[in-house]
Amino acid sequence: MLEPFRRAYADPAAEVARALAAGRRPLRTLGVDAPRERLIAAGFQPIRLVAPPLPATPRADAVMGAAELGPRGRRLLETLLTLDHPDVPVLITQADGDQPQIFAALRELGRLGEGVPRHVHFLDRLHLDRPASRAYTAVRLDELDAWLAGLGGPASADHTGPAPALAPLLGRIDGLRRAGRISGCDALVIAGACAVLPAAEAEGALTALLAADLPARPSGTPVLVCGTAHEDDRLYRAIEAAGCTIVGEVHGWGLTRLAAPARVTAPAATAAQVAVAAAQLRPALVLHLAIDGDEAAPWDVAAIRRALPADCAFAAMRCASAPDAGFAAALAAALGPGPGAPVAAASPAPKPPASPRPAPARSRKVLRSTADVNAWQRDWFASVREAVAAGAPFAVVNANAPQEILRALDVPFVVNQWWASIVAAKQQSRRYQDLLRAHDLPADVEAYSAQGLAALFDDVADLAPWGGLPRPDFVHAVASSDPTLKLFTEWGEASGADCFIYERTIDPRPDLYVDWWQQLPDHWETAVESARIDLLVTEMREVITRIESRTGRRFDPARLAEVMALVNEQEDYYRKTRDLVARTVPAPIGVVDSMPATMVPQWHRGTVWARDAAKAFYEEVCARAEAGLGACPAERIRLMWVGRGLWSEMGFYQKWEDSHGAVFVWSMYLALAADGYIRDLSRGQDPLRALASRIVCMGDELRMPTWAGPWHVHEARTHQIDAAVALQDADPFVVRALRAAGIPVLELTADNFNREDEDAAAIEAAITAFIEGPARERAARRCGG
Repeated sequence: MLEPFRRAYADPAAEVARALAAGRRPLRTLGVDAPRERLIAAGFQPIRLVAPPLPATPRADAVMGAAELGPRGRRLLETLLTLDHPDVPVLITQADGDQPQIFAALRELGRLGEGVPRHVHFLDRLHLDRPASRAYTAVRLDELDAWLAGLGGPASADHTGPAPALAPLLGRIDGLRRAGRISGCDALVIAGACAVLPAAEAEGALTALLAADLPARPSGTPVLVCGTAHEDDRLYRAIEAAGCTIVGEVHGWGLTRLAAPARVTAPAATAAQVAVAAAQLRPALVLHLAIDGDEAAPWDVAAIRRALPADCAFAAMRCASAPDAGFAAALAAALGPGPGAPVAAASPAPKPPASPRPAPARSRKVLRSTADVNAWQRDWFASVREAVAAGAPFAVVNANAPQEILRALDVPFVVNQWWASIVAAKQQSRRYQDLLRAHDLPADVEAYSAQGLAALFDDVADLAPWGGLPRPDFVHAVASSDPTLKLFTEWGEASGADCFIYERTIDPRPDLYVDWWQQLPDHWETAVESARIDLLVTEMREVITRIESRTGRRFDPARLAEVMALVNEQEDYYRKTRDLVARTVPAPIGVVDSMPATMVPQWHRGTVWARDAAKAFYEEVCARAEAGLGACPAERIRLMWVGRGLWSEMGFYQKWEDSHGAVFVWSMYLALAADGYIRDLSRGQDPLRALASRIVCMGDELRMPTWAGPWHVHEARTHQIDAAVALQDADPFVVRALRAAGIPVLELTADNFNREDEDAAAIEAAITAFIEGPARERAARRCGG
């Protein structure tokens, strides 16, 4: 009786072929939140697409590598690029951070003329419990209906009628598991298979199974599984083979699922659901698994541990989807001590660096304005600390959150990523990682964004960078990565701050313009979808109300208009500076000057000081260009740096100037300031909507296929770039686009934040060889040699 479930679970692709042979209309779904009832009502058979256990992913590796997608994402992309029936439609949702990247990769590959599924639709379905999010999702569901109608579904499907009666039947199946009549592994298979089989067929198979007289199974150590959603049954089988009985689960693909996708479920909410299940099932062990590098799941561990009673054993493990000897050993260790002794599987100790890491070389700055902004920033931060100590409100915000509303409300704030750069520059990265671990929080997941949270636990005044980060009253972020909501929610709870997470929306259009730097500044109202702007405007109004309530301050739209006008002036100076550097040989400055001269004022955008700092920066660069002064007078090779900056060692960028005449003239910081921020308001447009149009796109310019690649190529050409050096977090489509344009790229395995364990000598040797080889050859061609 279990065979139909096992067959469908093990081979969804065969179910696609069977559906086609039977005259049904299959539709592949990627995402635990795909609206199955809606698809069935439109006449389709939804068949879940999950990451199969592939031994290798050559096509996905060639497209994306490991920078953007982890093992699961690469297996999914490989599957989508090698489908047996590419004409079968594919629906992708935003259930996790991999899936928008996969959709965007397919869209870009299709634009480039490569083979992809013929019909792909992205459903930007949101799940935060807010009216604005529900209204936005309703718009996207209407678009889904139109797409289905275009595929031959009914133009007005009935979504209000009764859904297939699977949910109550699956509840009774869970009862069989609790009664010891079916295994936890079989329960997982049944749950997944019901997202593959035709609804009527699944209903009949469930009814027959429930009517059967199933014998009792041997019982083992009862285990409750939580964490990453299990997309195959290998880990379940390994757990039960070790003498355990899986009595329940709390994840995305079991009989008992999370109420919403993990990426938008707060740690406390996940923990509460796990605690309720543990109280009902009384397992000997609650086992939390973070699978295949899942970055969201580790942020739930501390909250789950807090929520469980002291006599409930709990183990948190990170593992691959294919169990190995290490998994078996960690599981045995978790089972060994028994109740009352929580166990966390230890991560492997980091390997020592292959060569000693020397003290970072100090950079040589040629601009007076760069030194001025750095000195001003230190004084400013000291004044913020004094103001907060005197009772002023204080906020910490992620770089892609709408800071301008805080500026308009005169609430002092620090940008989280700036603080992380200070931690790195002061060589405190490892100590801050230890602080996170000491509080049961992950130290290696979204580490760059977690440094503000770590600062909350820093009570060593002599070591705290710049005196330490004040305790915030507000923490704001956009849910742009899977861990963001969880990280900031933990931060808010630990600090008592009012935490607000803005929704991250995705542009689902199948065709996109590739010259966004031309479209957005003046035509933002038409270049960005209205639904995305509407949502963010509503969210910003809610944040404004919350700040007003807590601080007693009042928001003035005219003040926001002033802030936005100052931002436009500031960014226009950056545009002029960027263009000047691009056309001037030798380049008047390198990134050692342009990065801090841009980023420090960017943290203060919307102020007179920041506007004037940008102006002084431009005027000084202009004077150098007119005088023929170069960052490297003997410039022979012009280099581009792709990815986040090495803020902890700015002197790194100058190591090849004297020896090779190689100058890093481009980084994303000045270039994005020039192209990504300006929003024309000359026709009386709403400043809040203009701000929203900037925020919803922020990050796409650097990391989203179709956006990032063409822009980097455009920048490389206008800057007369000979070669590019890319950090390990660089977008793979950027690397691909640069190489396709004939620009050599060296990819480094380096981390911009924590560089203590890297092989510095090997990295410098690789760059030297690259400069002496492909970079020099292309420079010679550029110069006519």
